[in-house]
Amino acid sequence: MRAWVTRIGDSFWRPSLAAVRGWALAAVIANAVIITTGAAVRLSASGLGCDDWPKCTTTSLIAAHVSGQATLNTWIEFGNRLLNYPLVIIAGLAFIACWRYRPGGRPRGGSSASSAGDRVGGARRRDLVRLSAWLPLGVVAQAVVGGIVVLTKLNPALVAVHFLLSSSILAAAVVLHTRVAEGDGPVRALVRPEFRVLALLLAGAVAAMLAAGTVVTGTGPLAGTTVDAGGHHSAVPRFHLPLDGVTQFHADIAWFITATVVALVIGLRFSAAPARARRYGWLMLGGVIAQAAIGYAQYFSHEPAGLVWVHVTGSVLLWIGALKLCLSTRERLPAAPELASEEAAASEEAVTG
Repeated sequence: MRAWVTRIGDSFWRPSLAAVRGWALAAVIANAVIITTGAAVRLSASGLGCDDWPKCTTTSLIAAHVSGQATLNTWIEFGNRLLNYPLVIIAGLAFIACWRYRPGGRPRGGSSASSAGDRVGGARRRDLVRLSAWLPLGVVAQAVVGGIVVLTKLNPALVAVHFLLSSSILAAAVVLHTRVAEGDGPVRALVRPEFRVLALLLAGAVAAMLAAGTVVTGTGPLAGTTVDAGGHHSAVPRFHLPLDGVTQFHADIAWFITATVVALVIGLRFSAAPARARRYGWLMLGGVIAQAAIGYAQYFSHEPAGLVWVHVTGSVLLWIGALKLCLSTRERLPAAPELASEEAAASEEAVTG
C-alpha cells in the first residue's frame, strides 16, 4: 500500500514523461465523463433537483427533498455535483505534474528508480504549464457558471455556456495529451496544406455543431420542466426560436462535417499522410455516419431522452476525434527518445537491483 501511495505521489511530484501524459489522459476522460453526466441531468429534467448553490438546498449541503422534484432527480443532480470533486483533483494534479516536469534534466540525488523522475537542470515546458493551468481554472469557472444556471432556474443561454465551457476544458486536455508527447520546437506539417486547412475547418465545424446542439436542446421539449408545491408543471425558460429551423441548421452543419470528413479521408488515403492521420480520418467518418443515423432516429421518434443522450455522448467523442485528427496533421520535435531512455533506465535499474 505504501509503495502504491509513493508511486502515485511520484507521478505528479517527480513526474516522468509517461506520468505527465497519464495525467493528461485522465483529464480527458474525466472531462468527457462530466459532460455526458451533465447532459443526463439536463435530459432527465434534473437540473433543479438541487435548487440552491453551492448547497443542494437552502437547508442541506447534501441531497435532500426539493419541493416538486422526485428523489431520483435530486440524486441525479447531486451525483453530477459530486463528480466535480475527482475532476478538480485530477485537474490540479495534472497541473502540478506539468509544473514539476523537467524534460532533459538530470535525476536529482543519483539514478535510483525512486528519484528518476525528480529532475533538475531541465527547462520547464511553459506550453504544458499554460495548457494544464486551464484545467483547474476551467473547473472553478464551471462551478460558478453551474451555480448561476441553478439560481436562474436553468436559463438556456447559461446552460449553453455551461456546456461549451466544459467542451473548451476538454479541448485543452486533448491538446495537452498530444503536446506532452511532442517537443516545444517549431511546427512541421505532415500533410499537404489543403488537408491541414480541411482538418482545421472540421474542428471548427464540430465546435459549431456543439453550439447549435445546445440551441436545439434549449428550444425543444427536453429543456426541462419545473413542478411547484401544488403539483403544477411549467416549462423552464427556453429559446424563443422555431424548433424546425434550429434543428435544420444543426443538420446542415452535420452535412458539412460529413462532406469535410469524406474529402479528408480520400485526400489522406491518396497522399503521403502519416498512418495516424489516416486512422483518425476513418474513425471520424464512422463516427459521423453513426451520429447522423442516431440524429435522424431521435428526430423521427420525437426525441426520446435516452437516444438524445447517446447523441450527445457521440458528439463529445466526435469533438475529441476532430481535435486529434487536426493535431495529427502536424508535429513538433518529438519527445519519444526521452521516454525510451527513461524506460530503458528503469529496466536497467530493475535488473541490477
